[in-house]
Amino acid sequence: MIGGYLLVWYICSRYIWYETNRLYNILKAIQTLFPLIFFIIIIIGSILLTRRMLLKSLRHMDEVIEAAKKLSHPDERPIKLSQDMIDVQNELNLAREQGLRNILAAKEAEQRKNDLIVYLAHDLKTPLTSVIGYLTLLRDEPQISSDLRTKYTGIALDKAERLEDLLNEFFDITRFNLTTLTLEPERTNLSRMLEQITYEFNPILAEKELKWNMEITSDVEVLCDSDKLERVFDNLIRNAVNYSYAGTEITLSMKPVDDGVRIVVGNNGKTIPPDKLNRIFEQFFRLDSARSTSTGGSGLGLAISKELVELHGGQIQAVSEDESIIFTVWIPMDCHKIV
Repeated sequence: MIGGYLLVWYICSRYIWYETNRLYNILKAIQTLFPLIFFIIIIIGSILLTRRMLLKSLRHMDEVIEAAKKLSHPDERPIKLSQDMIDVQNELNLAREQGLRNILAAKEAEQRKNDLIVYLAHDLKTPLTSVIGYLTLLRDEPQISSDLRTKYTGIALDKAERLEDLLNEFFDITRFNLTTLTLEPERTNLSRMLEQITYEFNPILAEKELKWNMEITSDVEVLCDSDKLERVFDNLIRNAVNYSYAGTEITLSMKPVDDGVRIVVGNNGKTIPPDKLNRIFEQFFRLDSARSTSTGGSGLGLAISKELVELHGGQIQAVSEDESIIFTVWIPMDCHKIV
C-alpha cells in the first residue's frame, strides 16, 4: 500500500494540476484522508487474515477430530488429511496400524485362552471320570483281591494327581494374567539348586528310560530369587522329559560366563519346526497338537520361564535341529544391578 501510494504520488507530481480538475480534487481528498484510509484497510485486512487463519485451523482441528474418532475404531481404510497436514496424517496412520495389530493380538490371545479352557475342561473330566470309576468299583466289589485293590487304588491316585496338576495350571493362568511379578533376591548356591532339582527328577527319568548328562560347575553363587529360578529350571527339565525319545540323555550344564551364568538344558526329540519354535515362548502355546493327558500342559510353562528369566535381567532362547532341542539361559551374577 505504501509503495502504491508513493508510485501514484510520483506520477501525479509529474503533471500540473488545477483546482478546476475533478480528478485533482479527488486525489487531494485521498491525500488528506490517506492515514485514515490506510488504518481502515489495515484493520479490515487483519480481520480477514485472522478469520482465514482461524477457519483454516478449525478445519484442521475438525479433520483431526474425525481422524481421532476413526482411531477409536480403526479399520483397513487409511486416514487422509489435507496436504499441509501430511505429517500428522502419517503419524495417525502409524497409530491406526498399531491399533489394528493390538486388536488382532488381543483377539488371538483371547481365542487361545478360550481354546485352552475348553481343552483343560476336557482334560479335567478325563481323570475325574477315572477316579470316580475306580473308587466306585472298589466300593461295589468288597470281595475284590488285595492285589487288584492295590492296583485300582494306585490308578485312582495317579489320576487324582493329574487332576491336581491341571488345577494348578488353572491357578497359573490366573496368576500370570492378574499379578505383577516381583523379585525377592537372596544369595543362592545355584550349583546346589540344580543338583537338588535333578535328584528330584530321577524317578521320572527312570520310568521313561532317560539318563542325565550333567556338567555343573560347583559352588557357583548368584544373587537371585531362588524360588522363581527353581521354577524356570523345573519347567525346562519337565519340558525336556516330556518330549524326549526313550533311552536318550537329557543334558544339563551350568558354568559362569560374561559376568553371569549360562545354563543349557537339551534333549533328543522330534525337531520343532521353525514356525512353532518362533512361538514357543508365547502364552498358551503348546507343541503337542494332540494335547495328550500325559504331556499336554497349559502352554504357560515356557512363557512364565521367559518372563522370570527376563525379570532377572537374563535371556532365554531355544534352538531345535537334527532331532534335538536345546534351551539356553543366561542370568547375571547379581540381579540387583537390574532390578
